[in-house]
Amino acid sequence: MFGVYDNKDGGGWNTTKDAYTSFGARPDRGKSAFFNNGGSAPRGSYPRGGFGGSGNSRWVEESRDDEDWSKPTQANERLEQELFAGGNTGINFDNYDDIPVEATGQNCPHHIDSFQDVEMGEIIMSNIALTRYTRPTPVQKYAIPIIKNKRDLMACAQTGSGKTAAFLLPVLSQIYTEGPGEALAAQKSGGQDNGKYGRRKQYPLALVLAPTRELALQIYEEARKFAYRSRVRPCVVYGGADIGQQIRDLERGCHLLVATPGRLVDMMERGKIGLDYCNYLVLDEADRMLDMGFEPQIRRIVEQDTMPPKGIRQTMMFSATFPKEIQILARDFLEEYIFLAVGRVGSTSENITQKVVWVEDGDKRSFLLDLLNATGKNSLTLVFVETKKGADALEDFLYREGYACTSIHGDRSQRDREEALHQFRSGRCPILVATAVAARGLDISNVKHVINFDLPSDIEEYVHRIGRTGRVGNLGLATSFFNDKNGNITKDLLDILVEAKQEVPSWLESLAYEHQHKSNTRGRSKSCDSLTAFPKNGAERRGTEWTADQEESWSH
Repeated sequence: MFGVYDNKDGGGWNTTKDAYTSFGARPDRGKSAFFNNGGSAPRGSYPRGGFGGSGNSRWVEESRDDEDWSKPTQANERLEQELFAGGNTGINFDNYDDIPVEATGQNCPHHIDSFQDVEMGEIIMSNIALTRYTRPTPVQKYAIPIIKNKRDLMACAQTGSGKTAAFLLPVLSQIYTEGPGEALAAQKSGGQDNGKYGRRKQYPLALVLAPTRELALQIYEEARKFAYRSRVRPCVVYGGADIGQQIRDLERGCHLLVATPGRLVDMMERGKIGLDYCNYLVLDEADRMLDMGFEPQIRRIVEQDTMPPKGIRQTMMFSATFPKEIQILARDFLEEYIFLAVGRVGSTSENITQKVVWVEDGDKRSFLLDLLNATGKNSLTLVFVETKKGADALEDFLYREGYACTSIHGDRSQRDREEALHQFRSGRCPILVATAVAARGLDISNVKHVINFDLPSDIEEYVHRIGRTGRVGNLGLATSFFNDKNGNITKDLLDILVEAKQEVPSWLESLAYEHQHKSNTRGRSKSCDSLTAFPKNGAERRGTEWTADQEESWSH
């Protein structure tokens, strides 16, 4: 089950306070107004519709073979308001103009500069206008004509770059042009013995695989927008929710399916989904799915069932990073593909101001409160921790300190996770404590500050985490707490900061040098130089970092 989320800015970001120069000073820690009612406000109380929503989710039982799928159906004002009321506001596309884009592959189609440069049909163009997209982002400029020309694609773009629309727009456009084809006849024949409502097996025309339930729901909501006034019915299936309800929703019709791999395999083995006519396959956050253990399920779905083989189906992979070993695995699913790199592969956006501060474990909570006071209690702040237990403990601590906060991690129920995301998006709980489950792909508007309370163990996870702010051309701030436990990512972190033209603390440079020195002198006795290459304790490191000039930069 899920609700329709509204995106509201939780409030302004007060940049006049400076937590970084007043460590230990924590004014105004009284209970916030949110808790003046004694905590009686329900967590995530908001209208929840039936699974699959409404409007274009109603499948027309009497679909006829001679229907023209390229023509829009009748408008529905209530549904239109529901789908597009949030809109896209405040996006600064001008910040994208200088981002480098590189497309490699044979006979690469020319990029577009506006949505009008490629024929996507009446339905898509009217829905683009309703979403208030003014012009395509870099990944959309290149990916849309590539997909429209029926080429396989491996696209690497920064998070928040508009990847979801980059594949949904051309795929849906082609489905509208081509119609249901043989899938409609197969679906009808599959239920002819069971009467009007006997359609037990669905044959989607397009499949989008995503690693997490939250990302799957997000893609589904975008698909609903671009399928408005069309005959295409999007559906979503994911683990952690009532499978019976999802099956009933599927049986109402499914043309574009968004799914997590495990739940999709379950649906296929139950005979509810057939991929015989699935001509479009999209893997979103592909590196995450392959690298984090989903490869067996993906190969089961793609190679060991009835899905058309590569060369017949069209396959697209999207992600913020594509490590070389993942590229090798991904080639099994692609045929003569075009590789698209928007900005450097695995890079972070210069729209994000990145700060790395030395904070010992015992000081983290105190420093976090200083940051929250500096940015303002109404600014959306995302705090990442490494463990589920740590997320619960930090949420409880912030609650006791008077902050309206919530959390998501793998042990929370799907309903709790959706309610937490709704509270955060709406600004009702402007602080969200999260484990890595929320780091990938989630599109939460107006996140002002990402705080790595615990730094991840690999640099790619860092890139994804801080990409939750500064999305789609806007400015954001990311602050990371660093100490001796994070030595394994020192060099990679330094490279990221330098490439994104960020201020680098002198102690981090020294630490990176010392790590490099250690690796170069392995097996030899330690040099005295390495012991003096950087300050020996956290206090000295903080002392070397906070110069007057640097403190001035924080206040702005």
